[in-house]
Amino acid sequence: MGAASCGGIDRRALLGGALGAAALVLLGRKTRARPRGVDYVIVGGGVYGIGLAWELGRRGARVVVLESDGIASGASGGPGRRGVRSNGRDVRQLPLMPIAQRRWRRLARLLGDRRIFERRGHLQLIESETDLTAAEAQVRLQQDHGVRTELVTGDALRSLEPLLSERVIAGMYVPDDGASDHDVTTRALARAARRHGVRIMRGVRVVGLDVTGGRVEAVVTATGARVVGDDVILAANAGTAELVASALGIRLPLFNVLPQVLVTAPVRPVPARHVIGHVRRRLAMKSLPGASVMITGGWLGRVNPETGRRETIDSQVARNLAEAVAVYPGLAGARVALAIADRFEAISPDLLPIIDRPSGATNLLVASGWSGQGWAPAPAYLALITAWLRQGRRPDLLEPFGLARFGIV
Repeated sequence: MGAASCGGIDRRALLGGALGAAALVLLGRKTRARPRGVDYVIVGGGVYGIGLAWELGRRGARVVVLESDGIASGASGGPGRRGVRSNGRDVRQLPLMPIAQRRWRRLARLLGDRRIFERRGHLQLIESETDLTAAEAQVRLQQDHGVRTELVTGDALRSLEPLLSERVIAGMYVPDDGASDHDVTTRALARAARRHGVRIMRGVRVVGLDVTGGRVEAVVTATGARVVGDDVILAANAGTAELVASALGIRLPLFNVLPQVLVTAPVRPVPARHVIGHVRRRLAMKSLPGASVMITGGWLGRVNPETGRRETIDSQVARNLAEAVAVYPGLAGARVALAIADRFEAISPDLLPIIDRPSGATNLLVASGWSGQGWAPAPAYLALITAWLRQGRRPDLLEPFGLARFGIV
């Protein structure tokens, strides 16, 4: 990072600007001082931590972000692109998706990079006649929530995806869905946040919360430094549950997983024109620049018990690839150029995020558990969480994502 860096923290960035007092808190060991004018301390440098910092900063709030490694170094980074998918969503998320679709397009314009959102359309594939009735109901449900959707079959399906296997008989088609370069998006948000005065402090590992009198008095770092702000947001995804348990004695129903990502060598012709999902198979696909194909779908890696390294499991790689070949036979024989499972993500039992203020700390907000469900609705969640923080009342659209659904009050 150069001569001006210290312990992963850029001194020049810390000491400059209106939030310079925050630097004294971070650089001093076991000191305690209140940074003047810090409204929000955000833990986590992924799309939610950085996105909230941007949303709050551009509205005049003074924000500090604490990130243990680098921007998008966790679940918001990695190879390939993320699907921006409204199709097949849980009914609790569907009301957010028209908002997210509009805001994705706006975000790409505001931040000036087409890679932030590319409208391709999404197809949720169907192979069984028995799934058609449920698909018809899902199409109506999505339409009722403002998501343009149609059930396509026969020639209409083949005109969208000519290289599909004959076993695929239908698809739920959402033309306004697409793909997003997650690393590009998160870094663009970080640059925009800094232009609004947000301080993003990298190399700062948070190890605890000092809770006194029903409030978080300070965020405690690994060096013993204490960072103080009016409101604290935990948006670190993996690691959030441990911080809350230690500080409040509340066990959040979150557990960490290592999602698997496969990227093929270039395949010609490129089999998938759209972002692809499946109603039954554990499969998600999208083409990438250079004619490679990204294949995911909820397959997991592991931590090697001997080396401690995060790694893929050969059988999981083979089964994920087999699912892709079953619906796109042209992928048979494709070489897997990259198989990786190196980034922990947090997930809840119902596969939906937890967004709430846990009891015991009135100025703490938790936003975690995004694995597999968090990227596409992110712009909508960011707007709604920002409204909650600024107005003091939880928006109705966020009610389904509270802790009460798990019996935690």
